[in-house]
Amino acid sequence: MAAALPEITLRIRPSGRYDAIDVNAAVAARHGDVLDAFRRVTYCSYHTTAGYLDPALLARLGHCRERIDPFMRAFQQVFPSEAGYNHDRIELREDLSEEQRRVEPRNADSHLAYISSGLTNCATYARRGDAPVYLIDLDGVGPAGGRERVTTVVGYDHEQVVEQFERRLPLSGHSVESLNLRDPKLGLMEEIAERVRRLGIGHGRLDVALVPGERHAGLTVNEYETLLMQHDLPEVLKNPLHFMAQKARHVLRDPRSVPHKTLDYVSWDLIHVFNEMMAALGIRQSSLERLLVRAISYPAARFLRLRRSVSFLVSQREGTPLVLGRFQSPILIQWLPAREQERRLRLSLVAYK
Repeated sequence: MAAALPEITLRIRPSGRYDAIDVNAAVAARHGDVLDAFRRVTYCSYHTTAGYLDPALLARLGHCRERIDPFMRAFQQVFPSEAGYNHDRIELREDLSEEQRRVEPRNADSHLAYISSGLTNCATYARRGDAPVYLIDLDGVGPAGGRERVTTVVGYDHEQVVEQFERRLPLSGHSVESLNLRDPKLGLMEEIAERVRRLGIGHGRLDVALVPGERHAGLTVNEYETLLMQHDLPEVLKNPLHFMAQKARHVLRDPRSVPHKTLDYVSWDLIHVFNEMMAALGIRQSSLERLLVRAISYPAARFLRLRRSVSFLVSQREGTPLVLGRFQSPILIQWLPAREQERRLRLSLVAYK
């Protein structure tokens, strides 16, 4: 087994429902310069509404909170709170006990913003001095108050792909579909854990990717809750502005039924959302216009930042090879059917040194 690398687990309380927390600063404050000796760092979130930006996107946003916030706000505007989400109809949630129903947050908007903005549970960044790396929380306050968030950080210098294999996943043939890769019936998580143990990977990463040529599909890590995945998410894939329009219609029907500030939803339109997002990314106006046209034509593929790959931290420190939060599941999503009613994944096990 490879020599142990520094593994740091932090417990963080967000300052509000939305927050972007500089994890590098938190590590330095509690553990000093322990990461400074390493070239690369993997960051892992245990939550389905709090995650990390893709490294290339974070670099494009300049590691700057002043640009990250409006980028994320664009997706929050597309998925406003209390817009008629099935996931938030707690009385229909068969997965919850009566006690859980009393404290369960109505947070479908946060799940959908997480998935659509391309946030990830596990991201690896090259060390850039004191440049911040943010854990972005979209649901940091629930019915019981502020929520504790957990993130693990591992520093390393080198990585090596030690095993790679492919899996074919059968689908039902529906145009819009999601598949829970953590489902015990697939046996995939158990197989991966056994491979990690056999290879003796002390610290590393599992990369799961759609093979080249797989189209109209994406991957995310989130809560596989029936109402969210089989009702709310398909609505988004068919029409990304569905819930934004639902909220606006509700406000127009009864403006006095919601706080005054919520009236802002009425004036938020597609142009405004894209302006905020593209300004954060630094894309010029002509590019914005072209992107807008494509987004209207192919909404799921163009507007939503659905990922083609996801990753998981591998650590045998606690005896469970794959680091997964209680509600986290790798999920394959498609918005147009596959040719042969199946999708192919390529899985790579990476060892850290």
